[in-house]
Amino acid sequence: MLFEVKDLRGPNVPPVSFALAGGEVLPVRGESGIGKSQMLRALADLSPHEGAVHLDGDEQQAVLATDWRRQVVLVPAESGWWAETVAEHFPARPPEEWWSRLNLRDALWDSPVERLSSGERQRLAMLRALALEPRVLLLDEPTANLDRANAEAMAGLLLDYLREHQAAAVWVSHDPHEVESHGGCWLEMTAEGGVLHGSV
Repeated sequence: MLFEVKDLRGPNVPPVSFALAGGEVLPVRGESGIGKSQMLRALADLSPHEGAVHLDGDEQQAVLATDWRRQVVLVPAESGWWAETVAEHFPARPPEEWWSRLNLRDALWDSPVERLSSGERQRLAMLRALALEPRVLLLDEPTANLDRANAEAMAGLLLDYLREHQAAAVWVSHDPHEVESHGGCWLEMTAEGGVLHGSV
């Protein structure tokens, strides 16, 4: 298995266990405040937690945190922007195919971040994550600020990336359509813990 999680738990994270192979998506749903975002932060080694998390057999705590986060990349619901322009947040311009598939205007590359809409920020944050070529993507409602057409474009690009790179994704969503369509099995977060439904 590419990504294995056993009895992950934390102050605001109920017990969770699952395993993902390359190319797989695990949709996650649950009521607000149940710990979905905190679970993603724990998987990215950004918050205190217990349990075992392995990537390609390597235990999370045996890998430098900076190295882990380049391979297991969190895309939060509200992305952080620390420089003035979009281009300053990327090591190089993403492939034109990605840019085009997400319906992003060429002029955005040199645009000030403060002029971006919430939907543009969300799509650009995804491109910023993909540019790292992660093995695992931790997605916190990545299409929440997008209309249906752009949400479907985002999902298509993500699924193609996972297949082509044999990467995996943990995808938090409140949209039942996304939960049903992006994975053969899905994780329901409850106060007692994560419950897997369906079959891989």
